[in-house]
Amino acid sequence: MSRILPPALGAVAALLLGLGTLSAQPAKAPEKTPEPYAAREGFSAKSVPQGRGEVQLSFAPVVKRAAPSVVNVYASHVDKRPNARASAMDEFMRRFFGEDGGRGPGGMRGERAQKSLGSGVIVDETGLIVTNNHVIDNMNEVRVALADRREFEASIVLRDPRTDLAVIKIKNPSGGVIPMPFGDSEGLEVGDFVMAIGNPFGVGQTVTQGIVSALARTQVGSSDYQFFIQTDAAINPGNSGGALVDLQGRLVGLNTAIYSQSGGSHGIGFAIPASMVKAVVDTAKGGASTVRRPWLGARVQNVTPDIAESMGLDHPTGVLVASLAAKSPADEAGLKRGDLILSVDGQTVDDPEAFGYRFALKGIEGQTKFGVLRGTGRITVPVKLTPAPETRPRDVLKVKTRSPFLGATFVNTSPAVAEEMQVDFPSEGVAVQAVDDNSIAARAGLQKGDLVLAINGAPVTSTKDLDRLTRNTLNMWEVAINRKGEVLTSVFGG
Repeated sequence: MSRILPPALGAVAALLLGLGTLSAQPAKAPEKTPEPYAAREGFSAKSVPQGRGEVQLSFAPVVKRAAPSVVNVYASHVDKRPNARASAMDEFMRRFFGEDGGRGPGGMRGERAQKSLGSGVIVDETGLIVTNNHVIDNMNEVRVALADRREFEASIVLRDPRTDLAVIKIKNPSGGVIPMPFGDSEGLEVGDFVMAIGNPFGVGQTVTQGIVSALARTQVGSSDYQFFIQTDAAINPGNSGGALVDLQGRLVGLNTAIYSQSGGSHGIGFAIPASMVKAVVDTAKGGASTVRRPWLGARVQNVTPDIAESMGLDHPTGVLVASLAAKSPADEAGLKRGDLILSVDGQTVDDPEAFGYRFALKGIEGQTKFGVLRGTGRITVPVKLTPAPETRPRDVLKVKTRSPFLGATFVNTSPAVAEEMQVDFPSEGVAVQAVDDNSIAARAGLQKGDLVLAINGAPVTSTKDLDRLTRNTLNMWEVAINRKGEVLTSVFGG
């Protein structure tokens, strides 16, 4: 299902053009008729169709080229419960309301199934398919249906929650598949025609057409790397993971999210650019199960109008370097606190989201160049591309003893962990990696990204410390955590 994001109020602007009349003066030489605006600007003047060929113009050839590469994705999670005996409530529901009484597919007792429906795009002749991670999130069985109605089982090759992308692979692609070529999402312009192909509401493959409404949308909230293509081509639940194609039938984006008040299309849809999709697909082709991204080792912030004015800028642009980690690529490149990064390899960046997107695309080898404003001068700073180091073992700990931490998973901090979780961590500490729903830890208010500082006054610097301090049953727990730079202390009963 496509993600439904909070509604936004829109405004419609109307432009009124007034036409005046000129009265001819017989005594004067006739004035030259002004050249039509369209001709002056190099556009073709509007006219009615001049022949049958123009009346019959259609997007059908593009659809025929692209549609065979778009698939329907059916994902499910079958949970086999250890107790096969149906409960009294299961039996009641089965007898009186026609429910399955706790049976999963095939009527087996002790199974529960969750299901998800979305779309995907074939990107390789071997049967690799890219889709949204939220389509297969928490699923363990995946099937795909091709446009010609062939169906195949698929395996999950790679999940990348930070971009909301995932790569799956048809297990036995008999009969061959047709991959869709990648287009140039960097060359898109507002106003370009595009088409969305997917499976909205599960009705079957559907094509909608529109234009690129905006580029580089960064306030969508659908993933860590926000840099979306906005389109008015109708996108609805079930379109997630479907293709946004150009008029050459090439993939320029992966449909991901919508703004909606009702759950249906309101003409505001968002797609992940093909440049990011290709980077994730290339990682999967290389055999990796996770995506590794370059580490900068610096925190950047927005440029406000006041900061822009103080720096002599006409308008806010770029990102400001707020802090640097010692011996990080940013530190070794000579970046300084207060530097204004204006571009990455010549691509302008206007906010931290755009900067993060551009930098993440550079990979983990070689170097990139930042355009930097330092004081009143502009300089170019080469930055080494390297993954964040794991300076100490993670030593993952899942607390199972009764305490405020029961149901939470913890890891030792390092630059690699901080990069993955998008949180600034010190070199030594213990971070909350995950919290189970409805667990004691969740009810206690622990959140992913929290840094545990102390338990009952004893400092916590590693998961071994945490394990030792939570082994005993206590009547009272005093817990100090760091949450986004703010230290919080809470007391819990045993």
